[in-house]
Amino acid sequence: MIQTVLSDTVAAAIESGRPVVALESTIFSNLGLPSPGNAEALRRCLAAIEAGGAVPAVTAVLDGDARVGLEGDEYDRILGDARKTAERDLSVAIAQGWEFGATTVSASLALAACAGVSVFATGGIGGVHRGADLTGDVSADLEALAHHPLVTVCAGAKAFLDLPRTLEYLETVGVPVLGWQHDDFPAFYTRSSGLTVPHRVDSAQEVASILSNRTRQRSGVLVGVPVPEADELDPSELAAVLDRALADCETAGVTGAAITPFVLGRIAEATEGRSVPTNLALAENNARVAAEIAVAITADDRAVPGS
Repeated sequence: MIQTVLSDTVAAAIESGRPVVALESTIFSNLGLPSPGNAEALRRCLAAIEAGGAVPAVTAVLDGDARVGLEGDEYDRILGDARKTAERDLSVAIAQGWEFGATTVSASLALAACAGVSVFATGGIGGVHRGADLTGDVSADLEALAHHPLVTVCAGAKAFLDLPRTLEYLETVGVPVLGWQHDDFPAFYTRSSGLTVPHRVDSAQEVASILSNRTRQRSGVLVGVPVPEADELDPSELAAVLDRALADCETAGVTGAAITPFVLGRIAEATEGRSVPTNLALAENNARVAAEIAVAITADDRAVPGS
């Protein structure tokens, strides 16, 4: 079992039963949003969680330590160069003493689960890639959702993925997919993928109850939160941009983990940078909703005798 190192603030929050929200570090590194957007995303996500009454816990590998929560001067470290760290890479990053391993969704879920955190906020999850029937390219995020008992709050999956198959995969592995005050599964930059969610929820209390009543106690729950309406990109414009980006991806021979940054970079170029404010808005909004859910889960736990 991985030994996680908690920040003083996170350790105190867990000890006292205060709500905690985990965050990945990839989005804040050079692998995520371009500077200075990454620093702004970090500031806004931390502030949203704290304003919601919860404690933020950024996950990362720093100097070979698996971290859940950072100390003040360490936040600057995660804004720079990083090595992408999925769950499969955690043991290697620790054994080899990586200076900064930026955690993806799967790694963040694993570390948060080890620390006893119940809620995780991210931008968008990975999923089944288009053409996966030939390539077998399915994100490790989906298996992590199925094997770690957290509520993951996201703006759906990346829009360039095979979203119908992604939802089918989540159904197969038994992960409840919920729409936050919305009937459709969001598609990251846009509020709707055109696919309905299996279940809509309208309150954090509902999510807390769903988490506590699931039959597979080691599996998680996925909450899809649509990007705020004012920050949504135009769906028809985005569809055309995605088609071009995916065609460029195939021409350039980009595969595997390199697909996501390649396509997101093409989207940023094609929208003349308008995708970055959208990304910031959805990350902040997800953090806000995650804090609300974490507070509800904590209240639910305290209401159970002996908890």
